[in-house]
Amino acid sequence: MKPVAIISGGSKGIGFAIAQQLILDGFFVHIIGSNPQNLQNAVAQLGANNAQSSLCDMSSVQEVISLSQNLSKTYSQLQILVNNVGVFLPGAMMEEPTEQWEKEWQLNVSSAYHLTRGLWSNLKATPRAHVFNMCSIASIVSYSAGGTYAVTKHALLGFSKSLREEGRPYGIRVTSLLPGATLTDSWTGVDLPKERFMSAKSVAKVLAVAYQINDDTQMEEVILRPILGDI
Repeated sequence: MKPVAIISGGSKGIGFAIAQQLILDGFFVHIIGSNPQNLQNAVAQLGANNAQSSLCDMSSVQEVISLSQNLSKTYSQLQILVNNVGVFLPGAMMEEPTEQWEKEWQLNVSSAYHLTRGLWSNLKATPRAHVFNMCSIASIVSYSAGGTYAVTKHALLGFSKSLREEGRPYGIRVTSLLPGATLTDSWTGVDLPKERFMSAKSVAKVLAVAYQINDDTQMEEVILRPILGDI
């Protein structure tokens, strides 16, 4: 039986690259997304023998809780959980609509909390279980045009640190990935050469290495930046 990885936001971008990498490494992946067409296309590319998908609005607490309960029943053991879903909405934190704060907080922080909580017993039951939280350079650097995003990514990094301590007695590893500018759909319309970005595949490869070495070593936090520096 193949080891299992669950990836939120797995139908495109970094999440999809992670799914591709883990399939190459022998995993069965279960991807989560909010767009039915994107999920269908992703599973078609990954292969039905290698992947399944779940439709979920990760901005809804109840939907995430319900999904986590269903996944917990489906997979008795879970080798990898990747909390990758997130959103960046530009704006001044003190001037943007309150709804923007709530949406970013739910997608970038609360979704990871509720999904991980719902699958915690499965992770505890699995040798070498590993949780990856997709943080950001914004977890350690704040931006005037994206204050709320930075706050949520700071919080996700804090969540990772606390989760790591709770998981330690059960052998659960927790890694925070802090990528800088990565070439995904989020940068569509930006007039910059691709050389200014990292590739999603590079982030996925780092995640795979972090899992492979976790017999006696834990990559706690990994900072990744484009070779030419931040944008």
